[in-house]
Amino acid sequence: MREADVRRAVERHAASGTSVRIGRYTLVEPRQDPADRLVQALAVVLRFGWQDTITTFDDTGVSDPAIRPQMARLYTALCRGEIHGIVAVSQVDVSTFHDVYADTLTLLRARGGFLALARSETSL
Repeated sequence: MREADVRRAVERHAASGTSVRIGRYTLVEPRQDPADRLVQALAVVLRFGWQDTITTFDDTGVSDPAIRPQMARLYTALCRGEIHGIVAVSQVDVSTFHDVYADTLTLLRARGGFLALARSETSL
């Protein structure tokens, strides 16, 4: 379903001649350097030729994505039309809990957005 969301969003923007703007995001443990994970997400951006509009991370460790400051920033940017989707390394950047992950995908979809991952959803 997540990949279908990405395809639909990209096709919609391609049809309108709009470049796809994304927010690159990762979740790390406190005091962990996010650079490696953000570079992995950048590879997805470059592969698809998307516009890297926001690059950010949260260092809250495992927590509900709804209460992470930088994830909230990306939701707000999505609602304002500043970005069209979020690129992360893997599902764990959103949540290790299936229900929370699915709810987050639903929220992104409801805002017309998407989540693209550098790795499969079963990868860390």
